[in-house]
Amino acid sequence: MGNLSIPPLTELRKRRSAKWRTFPDDVLPLPVAEMDFPLAEPVAEALHEAVDRSDTGYAAPTRELAEAVRNYARRSWGWHIDADGVRTVADVGIGVVEVLRRVVSAGDRVVISPPVYEPFSWWIREVGAHVVEAPLIEGPGGWRLDPDALERAFADHATAYVLCNPHNPMGLVHRREELVALAELADRYGVHVLSDEIHAPLVLPGAEFVPFLSVSEEARRWGFSFLSASKGWNLAGLKAAVVVTADPAPKRYVDRLSPHSLYRTGHLGVLATVAALNDGGPWLADVLEALDHNRRLLADLLGKLLPEVSYRHPQAGFLAWLDFRALGWGDDPSAHLLTVARVALNAGHRYGPSGNGFARLNFGCAPETLTEALTRIAAVS
Repeated sequence: MGNLSIPPLTELRKRRSAKWRTFPDDVLPLPVAEMDFPLAEPVAEALHEAVDRSDTGYAAPTRELAEAVRNYARRSWGWHIDADGVRTVADVGIGVVEVLRRVVSAGDRVVISPPVYEPFSWWIREVGAHVVEAPLIEGPGGWRLDPDALERAFADHATAYVLCNPHNPMGLVHRREELVALAELADRYGVHVLSDEIHAPLVLPGAEFVPFLSVSEEARRWGFSFLSASKGWNLAGLKAAVVVTADPAPKRYVDRLSPHSLYRTGHLGVLATVAALNDGGPWLADVLEALDHNRRLLADLLGKLLPEVSYRHPQAGFLAWLDFRALGWGDDPSAHLLTVARVALNAGHRYGPSGNGFARLNFGCAPETLTEALTRIAAVS
């Protein structure tokens, strides 16, 4: 587990975030996408310094965040972006919604690839557009984008596609050739691609994250990238993210965002994000080691305690997509587990019809917590 020291459950239950306030204390909460690890020291220092200065006002216009994003992208992924193409927003969801407001009209068709992060559908409906599904396909090698389904959806007068890269809930990292093919389809049919890349810092050993905008001229012509430190460094409550563009055409849409969007961003979120991207690398390396250990531990526990439950190692993030269908617990096994095992997971059916019988588990926790959760589940199977 590297140098991370995870607080015991008695301490974690003193936290007041959604993960720890949603369920009674006898429930192990493994749904909400918050990790249990302590803050990175550079982030904690930046926040303490701000509080000590009573520096808790509005976010200020600054290039510091854009430069931190630019430098991090170059160091981590070899992706060279222009800081002028980085725009601050409050979070990835707000960024996607606000860009959708500019690129689609009421009644337009916006494509997603379920099973996928449930709020994608909410965001599309929020702007008055229609959700169109081009589901992932699963084969012997795992899940992947379905180019034929995407082409059918794009050809049927789609205006935009919301890509999850890496893909939540199964931690899928899309390959470069798949993203190149996606960009070619977008260019052929004139479809804007909004790439949610919030889990990009959490790509695990054996996989390589490829930013969508990095793959081709077509991707840059039609693409928007949404990045944040909120998942990688556990900063979701601080509210800071960016939209990245790499071509004048999509940048024109971002330039039309409200001039007040900066002030809706959390000032502490900006300070924390800059600290995370600039100085949080060693802490993140420890987190990736812990997550790699936990994804393998989860496989071992399932093999020993719940061999009927199938699971593929996620390539990124701290979320596991578990197939409970063989146990006969219906479309929503998470409801059964909450009631009888006192373990809270995310309901798979909320990620699309292909998620019926699945549940999403958060393994960004202590190994002891993960072991206790699987032991409880096995006891009621």
